[in-house]
Amino acid sequence: MGAQQDEPADLLCDGEDYSLHASADGARYLLRFKTEQLSALLEGEDAERFRSDFDAVKAQYPDWACDQMLAQLWDQGGYSWLAIQDG
Repeated sequence: MGAQQDEPADLLCDGEDYSLHASADGARYLLRFKTEQLSALLEGEDAERFRSDFDAVKAQYPDWACDQMLAQLWDQGGYSWLAIQDG
């Protein structure tokens, strides 16, 4: 499951179940749910909203591990709706 050329490459957070990659300019994010082999590529307004949500979760729960933060965003943040099966 290698990253495609147009996917964000910088790894921001990597847990057992989830990972988060970002473009260098922060305009695109790739949120992966590893155990289900699903990914959500976030661009434009979705990327802006995600960054805001991610920062809010980090501020509210500073002791949470990567998987806890990303699971919260995946489930409660609604980003699972944007996911597709990894190719």
